[in-house]
Amino acid sequence: MVKRKKVSKPKRKSIKEQFSDERIPKMVGLFLVLAAIYLLIAFTSYLFTWETDFDKVMRHAWSILSEADLEISNWLGKLGAIASHQFFYWWIGLPSYIIVFLAGITGAKLVTNRPISQLFPIYRFNFVMIIWLAVFLEFVAGADARFPWGGTLGEAITDWLYDLIGVIGTFILLLFTIIFGAVWGVNPKFEEMNWERIKYELKIILENNLPNRFHKNLGFIASTYEPTTTAKPPKSPKALKPSQQFLNNKDTDEDDELELKTVKQGEQLAFDLEQQRKKQQKPQSLNKGDDALEIVTPKVGDDIDADTPLAPVNNLKLTEENKKHVEPYDPTLELASYEYPHLQLLETYESEKIEIDRAELETNKDQIIETLLNYKIEITKIKATIGPTVTLYEIIPAPGVRISRIKNLEDDIALSLAALGIRIIAPIPGRGTIGIEVPNKKPQIVSLREVLQSEKFKRAKMDLPIALGKTISNEVFVADLAKMPHLLIAGATGQGKSVGINTVLMSLLYKKHPSQVKLVLIDPKKVELSLYSRLENHFLGYLPGEDEPIVTETKKVVNTLNSLCIEMDKRYELLKKAHVRNLKEYNQKFVQRRLNPEKGHEFMPYIVLIIDEFADMIMTAGKEVELPIGRLAQLARAVGIHLIIATQRPSVNIITGVIKANFPARIAYKVASKIDSRTILDGGGAEQLIGRGDMLLSQGGNTLRLQCAFVDTHEVENVIKFISTQRGYPEPFFLPEYNDDDGSDDKSVIKFSDFDENFEDAARLVVQNQHGSTSMIQRRLKLGYNRAGRIMDQLEQVGIVGPNEGSKAREVLIFDEMELERFLEHFRKQK
Repeated sequence: MVKRKKVSKPKRKSIKEQFSDERIPKMVGLFLVLAAIYLLIAFTSYLFTWETDFDKVMRHAWSILSEADLEISNWLGKLGAIASHQFFYWWIGLPSYIIVFLAGITGAKLVTNRPISQLFPIYRFNFVMIIWLAVFLEFVAGADARFPWGGTLGEAITDWLYDLIGVIGTFILLLFTIIFGAVWGVNPKFEEMNWERIKYELKIILENNLPNRFHKNLGFIASTYEPTTTAKPPKSPKALKPSQQFLNNKDTDEDDELELKTVKQGEQLAFDLEQQRKKQQKPQSLNKGDDALEIVTPKVGDDIDADTPLAPVNNLKLTEENKKHVEPYDPTLELASYEYPHLQLLETYESEKIEIDRAELETNKDQIIETLLNYKIEITKIKATIGPTVTLYEIIPAPGVRISRIKNLEDDIALSLAALGIRIIAPIPGRGTIGIEVPNKKPQIVSLREVLQSEKFKRAKMDLPIALGKTISNEVFVADLAKMPHLLIAGATGQGKSVGINTVLMSLLYKKHPSQVKLVLIDPKKVELSLYSRLENHFLGYLPGEDEPIVTETKKVVNTLNSLCIEMDKRYELLKKAHVRNLKEYNQKFVQRRLNPEKGHEFMPYIVLIIDEFADMIMTAGKEVELPIGRLAQLARAVGIHLIIATQRPSVNIITGVIKANFPARIAYKVASKIDSRTILDGGGAEQLIGRGDMLLSQGGNTLRLQCAFVDTHEVENVIKFISTQRGYPEPFFLPEYNDDDGSDDKSVIKFSDFDENFEDAARLVVQNQHGSTSMIQRRLKLGYNRAGRIMDQLEQVGIVGPNEGSKAREVLIFDEMELERFLEHFRKQK
């Protein structure tokens, strides 16, 4: 008898495995979305058909579904009528629409495979609102209302409150909950409250997402969920790579599963074996698989409340001696009602809170060690510092290893890591280590709001503080423009220069009063800085008589730069009379009332000149622009005039030696080649940046990598609108008038006796032929070219011909010989 082999049946999946199938939540999500749409239509129909269907539903209840001859008016039939009646009449009334909203967003999260735990704060907030709205609607509608505004729940709670505290007490309780929620959610500053502030706060509440604003401040609502990336741990050491087997050493705890952990920005991870070695032992090289992990989190200052305006720190104080005798001068009194912008005008971005997977850091570390060992380069320690966009791996080479060998492996390490581009700092100044900067797979946005609300920016005791962004160790970087003293910004197109300029301008607007700083904006592209034109009575300075406060034309640019030179000379004269060396000392004396305004002294604000596209100006005006800029860059620092120049063409004919010598602070965004990087920074590195605000700041010989803070156009518009709607100065800050030295526009000083003897013949010749050219005068009057050219210049001075247009003939401005004779007769009288 032959025994049959038993055919093994496939194992049935456990319930846990069945629910782990990603199709299950998608099906549940689709069901919730469809149910939300169905209920929305049924509820809306109930508002119009509830009177017609009420008696039928109340009499038959759920048996209505089996009644064939019963007619129902609800748009979705019997099921829609019974479902809407159940929600509205028996449960919660009109707040049932909140259930539709919650079901819809929950289904959308499940369909898109996103965790619904981030909706828990919204659930809690909306469930509280359901109860409160049910009671409030039932209280307002009254006991005689036919429509179930608050449902059975609202009616029951309202009747209980009537018995407990009465009708008036219920009204006071509802009013108190409204005021309590508004105060807790908005946190108004009653000591600074006025009618304008109240209107602004109400507008902000209406424009922004109110539930988000409340769940940010209410104590009973949890914080927003922060998604993290996790990975399953390997089941056995055999599943690990040889470079990862150090996790299974005897000294490593079995519960220390690194793949299940995530790392926040700013954390430092040190991979070393110093704890396992004796102090007297000679340092050994770090091989793969013999290092342990240590996490060090740097301390970061507490952030300030978003409702608190960033008032400046006043550095101009009276001495104790002067306080007793005289009241200090306050330059802000003329605009005493000026309110600094609030951080609520700026936005936060969800990607700020994304954490970096620890497994990614371990993989990169192993690849770096493996690449170095392939070239027989041993190291004793490696440490990782996580930043917003890049991670810095600091390594200490073993004794006898030359730094140049590691520096030459830049491309090999980039290949092994499959990174966009790495940058090696060999060595890092002041640390004694070699740095390898590796871009993160998921770069994070650094919002301007996050930077400005930091304690470091709020407490900055600087004359012109500018918050540029965050460093590689996730620390807010705030610099003083007055100490730079001028800033050069360069990089390829689309890498973040305009955003960087907006970040600098926003920092000054948030920190300084209009009496303390003035902005002179030059924008040849005519669109980048046009938003700031609404601040002309607050922060802008320009030439008198101009139509637009933003300078865009080349001729006006030259006049503006020369006007700033006049302003610089005027300020130096005042500093000389006051016997001080810089503007800060001068204003300090003026605040202490030690300078007499009747002798020409005045409080002088800082002036920040910003040029958005410097290359276009050099190409069109050349020396006319370069000479005044060079003079301002060399001399204007002491008198409080500071320059910020941006260009997308970092070539040697644009960034000349004069510019580089007087602009020690330079920002380089991503460029195309190492030559461009050396032109900007006098060294390489900018060609390895990853773009989108990633930049290098060179100041005082040190180069620092930063992630520029991001501010969108509508955020800039919000801040400008907030400032421009306030009362400004009666007139803008006008720069000194400037007139050209050639005097071509001043015809009153021209004498006929000074002209050439052939001037009249040349004028008649030009008018008769209606053709103004030097060669025609030279041929017809048989003159030399230089003399004919001088006569043509004289004809231009008196207005007979127009200006030179290159190879074209000059335009003749007098069209009739009789008109010319009258013109010449008038000129002869001046002889």
